[in-house]
Amino acid sequence: MKSLFTQSEEETLIYDSARQLPPALEELKEVLRYRNLVYQLVRRDVVSRYKRSVLGVAWTMLNPLGMMIVLTLVFSQLFNSIEGYAAYVLSGLVAWNFFSQTTSAAIASLVWGGDFFRRIYTPHSVFAISSIGTGLVNLVLSLVPLLAVMLVVGVAIRPAIILSLLPMLLLACFSLGIGLLISSLAIYFPDVVEMYQIILTAWFYLTPIVYPFDVLPEQVQVLMNYNPMYWLVRLFRITIYEGRVPTAPELFPAMILSLIVLGLGWWVFARKSDEFAYRT
Repeated sequence: MKSLFTQSEEETLIYDSARQLPPALEELKEVLRYRNLVYQLVRRDVVSRYKRSVLGVAWTMLNPLGMMIVLTLVFSQLFNSIEGYAAYVLSGLVAWNFFSQTTSAAIASLVWGGDFFRRIYTPHSVFAISSIGTGLVNLVLSLVPLLAVMLVVGVAIRPAIILSLLPMLLLACFSLGIGLLISSLAIYFPDVVEMYQIILTAWFYLTPIVYPFDVLPEQVQVLMNYNPMYWLVRLFRITIYEGRVPTAPELFPAMILSLIVLGLGWWVFARKSDEFAYRT
C-alpha cells in the first residue's frame, strides 16, 4: 500500500535535551500538571488525622491551648506588663506550630518516600506542598481558640484581622522553602533530620514567642533582625493580636526573607529531586 505521506512530509520525533526547561521551571510545570494530586493528598491527610480521633477537629484547637496554658502559668508573672499575655503567647504559638509541624512533615514525606518514588512517577515536591496545604487547614482551625482567648482576656478583634492572610501565605512560602532545603541536604546526610529537631527547639526560644522583643539586650535585638521567624511571627501578631495594618518596614523583611528562602529551596530541590528515589 502506498504511503499517504512522502518522505519530506513524514515527521521525525527528536528529543533535544537543550530544549528542556531549567529544573526549577520543569518542577513547577509538573506540579501544575499534578495539582489535583496535591488536593487529594491534603484531603487524605486532613480526613485521616481526624477520622480516628476521639476529639476530632477539636484536637487542633486544644493542642496550642494546652501549650499556652503551661507557658502562661510559667511566664505570666515575669512578663505581666504585656496586655493579654495569654493571647500574646497563643498568637506566637499558632504561627510557630505551623512552621514546625509543616517543615517536619514535608521533610519526613520526602526523605522516607524512596520506595514510593521508585514505583511510580510524581513530582516529588507535591508531597512537600501537600504538607503545607494540610498545615494551612490546621492553622485556620487554630484561629478559633486564638480569637476566643483574645475575647476572654480583653484583646479587641479588629478588622485588620483580614490581613492575617498575608502572613499566613508568607509563613507557607518560608516553611516550604525550609522543608525543601533540609530534605535536599538529608538525602546526603540523614542525620540532618534529627539535627533539625534540635535546631527547632533552639530556634523556638531564640524567637520572641513567650517573651517580648524589648526585654532582649540591644546586641541581641540587632541579631534578631536576621531571624526570619522573628519577622514572620511579628507580622502575624500585628494583624491579629495588635489588630493593625503593618507598616512597610514590618512587612518587607518578612516578605523578602520568605521569597528568598522559597526560591533557594525550590532551586536546590529541583536540581536534586531525581536523586531522592535512589538515595533515600
